[in-house]
Amino acid sequence: MDTSAYDAELPAHVERALAGFLERAGAEIRRTEPTVGAGIDALAGFVLGGGKRLRPTFAWWGWRGAGGDPAGPDVEGVLQAVASLELIQACALIHDDLIDSSDSRRGSPTVHIAGAKLHADSGWLGSPSTFGLATAVLVGDLALAWADDMFGEAPLPPAALAAARPAWRAMRTEVLAGQYLDVRTQATGDASPEAALHICKLKTAAYTVQRPLHLGAALGGADDALIATLREFGDEVGVAFQLRDDLLGVFGDPSVTGKPAGDDLREGKRTLLVALGLQRAAEQGKDAAARVISDAIGDAHLSEDAVESVREALQDVGAVDAVERRIDELTDSAMAALDRAHLAEPAPAALTGLVVKATQRTY
Repeated sequence: MDTSAYDAELPAHVERALAGFLERAGAEIRRTEPTVGAGIDALAGFVLGGGKRLRPTFAWWGWRGAGGDPAGPDVEGVLQAVASLELIQACALIHDDLIDSSDSRRGSPTVHIAGAKLHADSGWLGSPSTFGLATAVLVGDLALAWADDMFGEAPLPPAALAAARPAWRAMRTEVLAGQYLDVRTQATGDASPEAALHICKLKTAAYTVQRPLHLGAALGGADDALIATLREFGDEVGVAFQLRDDLLGVFGDPSVTGKPAGDDLREGKRTLLVALGLQRAAEQGKDAAARVISDAIGDAHLSEDAVESVREALQDVGAVDAVERRIDELTDSAMAALDRAHLAEPAPAALTGLVVKATQRTY
């Protein structure tokens, strides 16, 4: 294989590693229990059906920045290890869609919706929606179990895998803790900016950028000082990534994002954008704007006209500009940390490009 292509064509290599693993992992159970094949197909379709591959990419460049050599003997093992992050992502998204009662993901039906349709079309007994919910839980659980298998079976020296395990364990725990905190915050109605930022750091920053960088750097033999600097960089980029996602959740083009505009509002997400909107409306005495925003949160039947009213209110009180400024500040801070890391080339340029992609994207 042309090792020079790993950096330039990383998403394709991640796809190859995932496709190969999913085929191997499902082969035996498909033979012994053919009916389970539908669930495996649902997982494979979800994992291979799209995605930004940001987590494996950050992990890869953490490894390269720590001196990892794409022409060396460990490259395929590293590729398998970083690609396994996509299975954790699959678990998180499948369960997240279930928790949020989302109908679509990447322009296609979510796993629980597709499962319900299969049940209904097949004329099976019981409730289609209950079957769909159960399917999503089990398919998500399978993704998490296979993520551990894919990471643990990566053909790498035991010492390298052992060095990366603290990042792996912390990441799994943090994303689940962040998800629980998100659900709990929606239930308690805590609309403070502090709560929104805490969720950003735990649910998104650590899981999307910080821990993947940590994992990749550890695979490359990085010392504690380098890992600490990369984690600082990852924290800033990860929060900025989520803040951009929050803006797209309200202002994004559904044909580009793959999700209906306003879904975060319908799901009752207490994002920083919403928190700042409510805070600023109160400070400015704009009661009408505050009511428009607060009434929209958690309204499962929110119309497009109502979403447009929320957009206008958020812009009117300055919440959108405030979030944009926060993204800029976080990006500047992240770039300063990246400069201090003194990573091996060409990692600095690649990570700079990823910062732009994460914080200035439209999807």
